[in-house]
Amino acid sequence: MLSTITNKGKVRFMMFDDRMNQEKLIEFMRRMIADVRPKVYLILDNLRSHHGKIVAAWIEKHKDRIEVFFLPPYAPELNPDEYFNHALKLDVHLGIAPRSKKDIRHKAESFVRRLQHDVDKVNAFFRHPKVAYSLCDYQLPG
Repeated sequence: MLSTITNKGKVRFMMFDDRMNQEKLIEFMRRMIADVRPKVYLILDNLRSHHGKIVAAWIEKHKDRIEVFFLPPYAPELNPDEYFNHALKLDVHLGIAPRSKKDIRHKAESFVRRLQHDVDKVNAFFRHPKVAYSLCDYQLPG
């Protein structure tokens, strides 16, 4: 799953079954810029696929619509989406344990869909002092 959260309480996500790669990231970013104006400011961690040549070329081609900022290596505490991921993992393991990949996907998607309607909970991911930098007044995706 790819996801992003905004400091305005919005959640965007894309589920997929196979491995993360540059093409999936581009598809996700393409969806973001399709319905966000004027520009998307996206913060990414240092996953290898985020730094690929194909991604860099796509971002350069769309630089009027998207700008990407990379977090320092090994700094998950600076990534608001990591707080979201932590809550997701806790939720997936609550209640009846998932018994299959299908169960995990269903529980994960259900959590994210609920979260999309809970602006206060999404905003809570930005309250950690380490992510205060992300509370700027830019128009973020979503």
